[in-house]
Formats: sequence, structure tokens, C-alpha cells
Amino acid sequence: MFIEKKILLIGSGSIAGPCLNYLLRRPENKVTVASRTLSKAQRLCYGRPNAIPIVLDVSNEAQLDSEVAKHDIVINLISYLYHPIVIKSCIKNKKHCCTTSYISPVMAGMDEAAKEAGVICMNEIGIDPGIDQIYALKTINEIHERKGKIISFTSWCGALPIPEDSNNPLGFMISRSSRNALLSHKNSVRFLKDGKIVEIKNVQDALLKNATPVFIYPGYAFAGYANHDSIPCIERYQMFEVKNCMRGTLRYQGFPEFAQALDDLGFLDDSPKDFLAREAPPLTWNVALAKLLGMKATDEASLKQAVIEKCHLEGKTQDTILYYLNWFGLFSSEEPMVQTGNYLDCLCATIEQKLQYCKNERDICILQHKFKIEEADGTINNVNYTGLWTGSVDGDNAMAITVGLPCGIAVQLILDGVIKRRGVIAPLEKDIYQPILETLAMEGIYMVEEKW
Repeated sequence: MFIEKKILLIGSGSIAGPCLNYLLRRPENKVTVASRTLSKAQRLCYGRPNAIPIVLDVSNEAQLDSEVAKHDIVINLISYLYHPIVIKSCIKNKKHCCTTSYISPVMAGMDEAAKEAGVICMNEIGIDPGIDQIYALKTINEIHERKGKIISFTSWCGALPIPEDSNNPLGFMISRSSRNALLSHKNSVRFLKDGKIVEIKNVQDALLKNATPVFIYPGYAFAGYANHDSIPCIERYQMFEVKNCMRGTLRYQGFPEFAQALDDLGFLDDSPKDFLAREAPPLTWNVALAKLLGMKATDEASLKQAVIEKCHLEGKTQDTILYYLNWFGLFSSEEPMVQTGNYLDCLCATIEQKLQYCKNERDICILQHKFKIEEADGTINNVNYTGLWTGSVDGDNAMAITVGLPCGIAVQLILDGVIKRRGVIAPLEKDIYQPILETLAMEGIYMVEEKW
């Protein structure tokens, strides 16, 4: 005999699949899949007797509270914007919950209320954040336990198509938001170098200009650039002795130069333009590009010359950028635009049309931590932890697996009473991350250690 466990899974996207599959291995788990669109929830539940589809609008407080109250734990796989709403409902109804997103200041402010209610609000349990933190903390704690010191910590992470499916100008496919992908390099960043904080304010694409080749495996041509603010990692990971600390994003080589050209041309501008409004007369891309460049001529030769001058292109880079722009149809007098009000979203609409994963195309998720260590006896060692996971042709993609599966594992460990720590938490303590790490390894999700 077993005690039935009732799980509310909010969200029906690709990440929900691996999470649901893992939880349904246990016959006592009954999962309610909630979505704004019933057909999406039904599709996810098809062929799974212990999964029930429902319609749920999380912005409807009464409806959300009613569903939360019926379950033992809630998994929130929709936008991070809704996490505080869901956590608030879980605390009110004294139910556990789990998300894959970073803990926001608003969510952190609910910690005491969660503890008082006796509930676990688990967060940051995907790949980034999630697997990255688990392996970083495992290594850092082991180093400190043997009285070693961390000289340098560098972390790279990327979600990309496999090389043979990366045949497009940006070298990636859209599995989530194209807007976020294009704007990811627009943030100012901070990292630690030789004991000093380095800040790159992203003026005139300074971040992309600092992108460098990243060697992980010989068969992959990666480029990387710093990602957001790495300084909080020093305190979060308790490595106050570190002299170099940086977290970065991986793309295929060629992405930084093309993204910089798009920005130089003004394609990343999201200010409204009347002529790009949905109700405006239809435009082709060559006309829109001419308006962007402030010119009357719309023929391909004139547009290409204007792009060369605007972006200061020359040599092989010139040929490559012009080819990429042509690939997206941006010189075309026949290619119709999807008019969404501004240049950024118009470009995103085109990208999302052209960069979807097709049948038999696969993705990879790659994560690497690089440590330089001073051991207790003064010797210097280097340790790399590398994980590379590939999606399957007829199954889940790598991003869905490496986000959805860790989430499902964390939920099951909470239901089994293995994870006991109350409050708004992340896998930063050994009693939380160790059982997750061990269970992930049994599922084939692990990072390989290399010492040199």
C-alpha cells in the first residue's frame, strides 16, 4: 500500500515533459497539469493515466488558491513573473512548491512566512541555475574541507544546436525567447580579475567586443562572454579567498560579431515606430532597412554599401555579415515583414520563423566549471568539471531534460522527506544538493571531473 501524493504542475511547455515523466514513475503520484490552454495540458497528459489536465489562470487568486489547496506540492514552470503569486498561495495554503528560477528579492522576502507555515519553497533547480550551483558547491566545499584555497573560478554555460544543425547566422535555434537571446549581451557585467572588480558597462557593445574563443572540446568552436554580475557568487559560494571569478555565456563563434552588427544597425531598438505598427501598411524588409539606415534607396547594392559603412566592415567579416543579413532576408524586396511595432520585435518575429528546431534536429546543453586551486601544502592544481547533454531526435531536447528532470527530482525528494529544510530555499546547502546530485547521476546527468 502507498499514500497518494497529489502534485499540481503549472505549465505545459517542453520542460514540463521530463519533469512529469519522472514523477509518474511512482504509482502513488497523481499529477494535475494546469495550463491556460486546455489542449496543451491535454496533449501533455495523453497516454498518462495518473495525469489530469485542467485550465488554470494563475492571475485569478481565488482559482489559484482553490487548486493549490487540493495538492501536496506545486511545481511552477511558467514565467518567473508569476512565482511570487504562486509562492504566496502555497504559503497561505501550507503547501510545498518548486520553481527552476532564481530567487528574486520579492521571493526572498517570503522566507520567514514560508518557515512559519512550515513549507518548502524550492527554487533554482534546473541547469543554470541548478546543476551549475550543485557542482560548484560540491567542489568548493571539498576544497575547503581539505584546507585548500580557490585561486580562480570560471564557469561557462550554453544551450545550442548540435554543430551539424547550427547552419544559420546566429548559430542557435529558438527554444525559448528570441528577444532574451538577442538582448543577453546588452547587460553591464562585473567579475573579479586578479583580485579587483572589473565592470564592463555595455556601451557600444563593449561586452561583445570582449568575447573570446573558449576551448572545451576540439570539435566545438565556442565563443564566450561574461554574463551579468559574477561578484555575488563569491559570497554565495563562500570563496572569499578567490582572486578570479567569472560566469559566462557560450555561443558558437561568429555570434558576437553578427549580434554586434545587428546592434550597430539599430535592429535591437525596441522604441515604437508608427510605420512598423500592426495596422500600418505592409512593408518588405528592404524598405524597413532603408528607413533604419535613414536612406531613400532600397536596392540591394545601396543597402549593402550603407551597412558596410555603418558597421565599419571589411575583409572576411564584411562578406560574412552581408551573407548573414541576406540569409535572414533583410535585403529582400519580396520578403514580407511581420510588423510588431518596433525593429527588435520585428526581427524577433523573423528569427522565430527561421530558427525553429525542425524534425530530427537536436540541441546540446554544455556546462563547464574551471578551478585553479592552491592545496594546503602549497601545490597548485587545476580541476575542470564538464557536462554535455544532447537532446534526442524523437524525444525531449537537452534543455528540457536538464531543467525539467532536476526539478522533478527535487519535488520527489521533498515528497519523500529527504529534503527537510523549510523556507524559500535553493540547493546551496549539502543536505539539499547532495541527494539531488546523487539522483541526477543515476539518471545520467552528471559532470566529468578532470584534474591537471
